[in-house]
Amino acid sequence: MADAKIPIDLILSRLAEDTEKAQQRARKASDVLMGELDTAIATTPYDVVYQQDRVKLKHYHPVLPKKKLMKTPLLVVYALINRETMLDLQPGRSIVENFLNDGIDLYMIDWGYPTPKDKFLTIDDHVNGYMDDIVDFIRRQHDLPKINLMGICMGGAFSVMYSALHPEKIKNLVTTVTPTNFDTDQGLLHIWMKNVDADRMVETFGNMPGDIMNLGFLLLNPARSMIDKYVGFMENVDNKSFVENFVRMEKWIFDSPDVPGETFRQFITDCYQKNLLIQSKMELGGRRVNLKKITMPLLNFYGQYDHLVPPAACELLTSRVGSKDTEDICLKTGHIGIYVSSRFQKEFAPKIAGWLKEREKEKPKRRVTKKSSKPTPAPQKRGKRRSGPAPQ
Repeated sequence: MADAKIPIDLILSRLAEDTEKAQQRARKASDVLMGELDTAIATTPYDVVYQQDRVKLKHYHPVLPKKKLMKTPLLVVYALINRETMLDLQPGRSIVENFLNDGIDLYMIDWGYPTPKDKFLTIDDHVNGYMDDIVDFIRRQHDLPKINLMGICMGGAFSVMYSALHPEKIKNLVTTVTPTNFDTDQGLLHIWMKNVDADRMVETFGNMPGDIMNLGFLLLNPARSMIDKYVGFMENVDNKSFVENFVRMEKWIFDSPDVPGETFRQFITDCYQKNLLIQSKMELGGRRVNLKKITMPLLNFYGQYDHLVPPAACELLTSRVGSKDTEDICLKTGHIGIYVSSRFQKEFAPKIAGWLKEREKEKPKRRVTKKSSKPTPAPQKRGKRRSGPAPQ
């Protein structure tokens, strides 16, 4: 039997070919990283039309003629954690841009960056204070009794609270990845929060540092958040578009404002640990947040693979409100994918715009359960919130 021959020439040829490809890729990666990158985020034009303390109200410039705009404007309320700029990461992949193209007259709250003097601000100050002042401002601007409201994550929980306490001011409510039922072990975050000593954390830090919260979020899924992500970056480091998008996302992730101490304390104790919201037992400013008071149409989005706000934290809401026109939509994505994935943007923003247009003149009439892939100074509020400057 003849001895097997090792194809040395073929092996060396492939090594040389692979080496040349690696060198070409390294040169291209160097050109990308050393060259000019477009990593700007939140570039859609807007005006700050109202400001009180650290809180600003953005009004985005419409792109359609006035006669083609929806009569009822939409106010978007983001979470206090991270920034609302996630909805406008880049042209062509922007929820804000999609809403404007669909004729929505769009407002969005920018919660700003809390300072030590904001430590004593409560959920009541945010919901019955800042949010109520902003809703009243928009109502006056448009001479309307009601506006549309959309809340995201913690901002969605605030929007649920607001709609229950002020149903006469909200025409339609949209909640997205919004935790309302905190009695679940589906997500590691819910398990952790049940055992967090919120009193000690607030006494230690004052405001809850955004960097510490970011570290906690990274530790929820360290392999994906701290290994896979950067391995993926190195595999695509020669792709300019990929690098620009990666940097945009990193800029958003690590732009993390602190959370006012008392708001953090109450959200952990009343929501995560006592689960008062979904039971209609939560109180703000001496008033009970009764979900049965939410009688306006409700559209509730959540992600099937959301590790921060799992489906069990979201899907009970529509069965606990008083509205007869409700709809659940579960998308097969995670917490952020709903807003930044090109695929799901085609489902998400158009669905909301169409749903709002259908109800522009309709009266609430049904419940649907479906799972599928001149401005005036704002009145001063009670509590420890500072009096802010007059609206801009």
